[in-house]
Amino acid sequence: MGTRKKVHAFVRVKPTDDFAHEMIKYGDDNKTIDIHLKKNTRRGVVNNQQTDWSFKLDGVLHDASQDLVYETVGKDVVSQALNGYNGTIMCYGQTGAGKTYTMTGATENYKHRGILPRALQQVFKMIEERPTQTITVRVSYLEIYNESLFDLLSTLPYVGPSVTPMTIVESPQGVFIKGLSVHLTSQEEDAFSLLFEGETNRIIASHTMNKNSSRSHCIFTIYVEAHSRTLSDEKYITSKINLVDLAGSERLGKSRSEGRVLKEATYINKSLSFLEQAIIALGDQKRDHIPFRQCKLTHALKDSLGGNCNMVLVTNIYGEASQLEETLSSLRFASRMKLVTTEPAINEKYDAERMVKNLEKELALLKQELAIHDSLANRTLVNYDPMDEIQIAEINSQVRRYLEGTLDEIDIINLRQIQEVFNQFRVVLSQQEQEVESTLRRKYTLIDKNDFAAISAVQEAGLVDDDGHLVGEPDGQGFGLGVAPFSTRPGKKSKSKKMFKEQLSSLARKEGASSPVSGKDLDASTSKTQLTPSSKDGDVKDMLLQDRETSSIEPLASESPKEELRPPRPSTPPTKPVAFEDFKNERGSEINRIFKENKSILNERRKRASETTQRINAIKREIDMTKEALNFNKSLREKQGEYENKGLMIIDEEEFLLILKLKDLKKQYRTEYQDLQDLRAEIQYCQHLVDQCRHRLLMEFDIWYNESFFVPEDLQAALKPGGSIRPGMMPLSRIVSLGEDDQDRFSRLQQTMLPEGPDSVSFYNAKVKTEQKHNYLKTMMGLQQTHRK
Repeated sequence: MGTRKKVHAFVRVKPTDDFAHEMIKYGDDNKTIDIHLKKNTRRGVVNNQQTDWSFKLDGVLHDASQDLVYETVGKDVVSQALNGYNGTIMCYGQTGAGKTYTMTGATENYKHRGILPRALQQVFKMIEERPTQTITVRVSYLEIYNESLFDLLSTLPYVGPSVTPMTIVESPQGVFIKGLSVHLTSQEEDAFSLLFEGETNRIIASHTMNKNSSRSHCIFTIYVEAHSRTLSDEKYITSKINLVDLAGSERLGKSRSEGRVLKEATYINKSLSFLEQAIIALGDQKRDHIPFRQCKLTHALKDSLGGNCNMVLVTNIYGEASQLEETLSSLRFASRMKLVTTEPAINEKYDAERMVKNLEKELALLKQELAIHDSLANRTLVNYDPMDEIQIAEINSQVRRYLEGTLDEIDIINLRQIQEVFNQFRVVLSQQEQEVESTLRRKYTLIDKNDFAAISAVQEAGLVDDDGHLVGEPDGQGFGLGVAPFSTRPGKKSKSKKMFKEQLSSLARKEGASSPVSGKDLDASTSKTQLTPSSKDGDVKDMLLQDRETSSIEPLASESPKEELRPPRPSTPPTKPVAFEDFKNERGSEINRIFKENKSILNERRKRASETTQRINAIKREIDMTKEALNFNKSLREKQGEYENKGLMIIDEEEFLLILKLKDLKKQYRTEYQDLQDLRAEIQYCQHLVDQCRHRLLMEFDIWYNESFFVPEDLQAALKPGGSIRPGMMPLSRIVSLGEDDQDRFSRLQQTMLPEGPDSVSFYNAKVKTEQKHNYLKTMMGLQQTHRK
């Protein structure tokens, strides 16, 4: 087992303009936070209310960036997970304090991504740095909403919704969720796609403290399994990283939640209360029982809370005076979590297949070593391999000859040969017993002495007397009488023969014989009727076969001219890019023309906005330079002494000109900025029109493509103008999004990806694919509702 260590607890303060500097203070070591409350004067002169608290933690993150938060909190946990240690990172705090932002971040901006996407990036980056290992990564996403378990990745097409509800199961290997889907990810982009898919399925609601408040606990788990590329090493390590985003606690009297939000808040507060009880029990060394099963949250995190893992807690708090009571509650929880100890250890397992191969190799080496010892001892005929059939037959022959007396002794070679000799003794004994019993059964009818019913039947037949001796056996001499078989008894032959004849006559009637057959004819032609059919039956069968052939050929001949009249259809439809070009020139030419016009207007507006932005930046730089010059003149004037005339400050001409210039520059800046705002509004409107045209063009193309190449020919007439089916009514199997053109992709790369480096490519690709998928699903649902109407 590993060494015991304390849980690391950090505090992250949400940035605010109204920070309570007098009530919240940080220590010089950046690990202490002090809270000061003013006494309530309404309680009178004698007031023992506590006013000061001090909390010692592992770090205070105030005005910290997402990069600094991950470097402080998550980097070591993830790096140790690749070495076989389990890890857990949990975000706890009040509603709206920034838990989800800390854990997941903002998906709109790559720089604002949270702990979870950064952990995925670090895992795949470390995999590339370990070429001597084969590492597989799997992920799962669990949601606990109102004490019910949900799989956030069940919306994927290859998963589907689960019929049975998910349950938490405990095993010797740990706690796992039965029914939760686990997905293999071979690259970073696939992991981001699963993350964004789960994020879109999370339950959020508007709250007084947060517009998009998470109303459920979510656990994103990364499973890592690392095998050595050296085949002789049968050990491999496994680990998992639990990234827990808890729902926010709240005071119902202050938030005044109602309806569904009130019910959700009740479940959230209840589960967080049980979590705190479990933490208190874990921190108490005298407690034997830990109440993990009070709620689904603590039960699912049983391995993480005080188990075999490295655990880090991030407590998110407000820095405002109005939320000081909730801040104190969160800090108390963090201080209690620091009392919990964990015992992380490497999770080593053994590969059974590799162990078998290594044992086989070791066995071969031991056999070679035995052969060397036997050759040194002049024992060259020793064989340690399993005996084959020829060797076993030879030992069987030796045993028989030994029993018959023709062989004096059997040579002993090794232990395996001794075991086979005893085995063959058993085989020979069993064979001799069977031979004796079969010989007796051929000569006599054996009756069990304990079978009284058989003995009384034989006595009634007169074959055995009362003493048990056979009838007609005088003094043990002469012949003995056995029990004759039933088929050989006299008086039975004619009856059996008559039954056989009746069977043959019925068989002849079934074959369709036209004339009756006599008994003598039956006796004479029994064998012939069983071997060869009559010529008449053969003629009838041949005629039936000919009729079937002609009846099956005639309709084919009559249908062939109809098939030749049908217009030929291509065996395989053209590719979608080729068909799309044809569609833009023919049926979709008008929509394509409007799309190009809107696109050109959009590009022109973007170009103007870019030029305006450059002018604004130039004016801003000139304003800054003018301000610096004014400040320099002012400081110089203060040093030389200021002159006043009737209470007015006297300035030189240069400073006066700078003031006028600054005034003109600010006026220009406001004008240009207003123009930029107008251009941005126009760009947004033009972008909306372009998206609408693109969506309409793709939808019309997909309808045209499916109806032209996949609809059965007998439905083509119904699709023509005036037919019974309107265009777009057929079910669409799949819509392949043609995406944006090269210019759109280039502009997007310029604006977003290039400033942030190549590491952001996977992040943005996964985000775009997820958005395209959900836009497609929304479009399809809208089409289905339109068709139903």
